[in-house]
Amino acid sequence: MDLKSVLCAKIEMKANKDVFHDVFTNKPHHISTMCPLHVQGCELLEGDFGTVGSKLCWTYTLEGIQKISKQVIDTIDGEKKVITFKEFEGDIVNKYDSWKATLHIETKGEIDLVSWTMEYERPNENVPELINLLDFIIGMTKAVDDHHVKMN
Repeated sequence: MDLKSVLCAKIEMKANKDVFHDVFTNKPHHISTMCPLHVQGCELLEGDFGTVGSKLCWTYTLEGIQKISKQVIDTIDGEKKVITFKEFEGDIVNKYDSWKATLHIETKGEIDLVSWTMEYERPNENVPELINLLDFIIGMTKAVDDHHVKMN
């Protein structure tokens, strides 16, 4: 039985889209200072920040519980402003068969949008959809955006 799910969110941003892409690509270790309630740390495990194949370890708080996510950067497209993270170890893949998140920054008319797409597989019907994680990502995105708006 195939229980693949895809959840998407598009968040209108006020900050510069290039700054946003740069933070998630090259400076993820700065995110914990921008939204400390969401993310407590991002450590480089292997490779270099901003390179495909590099491995990161995130510590974050979801619904009051400290969690860990070890991710490999799967793709980076600087031109299209796309970056993909795949979890290989941590709290999500302990419960789910696979998990991947794609961050895409796009412009629709005059509006810049941060678009997140989560793809994952549930092992069975009893394992919930990751709506709470999507809410978390939306909150984190808004906090990072607000941080940059305050700086300018």
